[in-house]
Amino acid sequence: MPMTGVLPIATYLGALEMEGTRMATAAETGGLTTPIPTCPGWTMWDLIRHTGAVHRWATDIVATPRTDEWWVDLDDGPWPADSALIDWFRRGVAGLLEALRAAPSDLECWTFLAAPTPLLMWARRQAHETAIHRLDAETPTGAVSDFDPAFAADGVDELLSCHLPRRSPRTPSGQPVIIQVHATGQGGDWFVEAGAGPISTARHGDRADCRVEGEAAALYPYLWNRRDTAEVAIGGDAAVMDWWRENVRVL
Repeated sequence: MPMTGVLPIATYLGALEMEGTRMATAAETGGLTTPIPTCPGWTMWDLIRHTGAVHRWATDIVATPRTDEWWVDLDDGPWPADSALIDWFRRGVAGLLEALRAAPSDLECWTFLAAPTPLLMWARRQAHETAIHRLDAETPTGAVSDFDPAFAADGVDELLSCHLPRRSPRTPSGQPVIIQVHATGQGGDWFVEAGAGPISTARHGDRADCRVEGEAAALYPYLWNRRDTAEVAIGGDAAVMDWWRENVRVL
């Protein structure tokens, strides 16, 4: 079962390349004015611009390399003309892949999520960033590609073990709740405690207020709030997941 960042870097780079290609193709198919239902208020233009800016931000950190904390305004252009935007996106994917492949295994640079090495953190983050936004781009076209089960399970782990502990959304009661997430095909569990302070995630537990179960490839988009409950089973206090959908959205 994938733990925090244990898939090979080559797997992440292969996924990044594949998902970037799929995303560009979906943008060409759907058109830049197409609304993105999984990102309310966004069009394909917003989605491509956002993801391309993220790729360039990550490339700069890895290639420089930057060791200081460095956040950027992803809405701050300049941007290419609409007719050149998809090619601009493709060049960003290629540049990021080049930077990650050229980086030494002992790369020292700034990171913001837990991982065994900085290089692995950036490869993992950018692979999942692109995969989820590829799903966003394909959703309006009606032809959504499947996720590899092991990669999807790793994406669940990155969200629950790395992203969520950086957040502190409160439950309506202010009391903590425990959500058990079980990936059936991968045989793994995560126990997420949230509501009274920073979220914490463990791989073992003895109780849960709510249980979410499904194949990893279904849990991955569901937990990122890109899919409804059709392919997952929810037991216990289902209202907990209503709270989740309102408070755990990552773009």
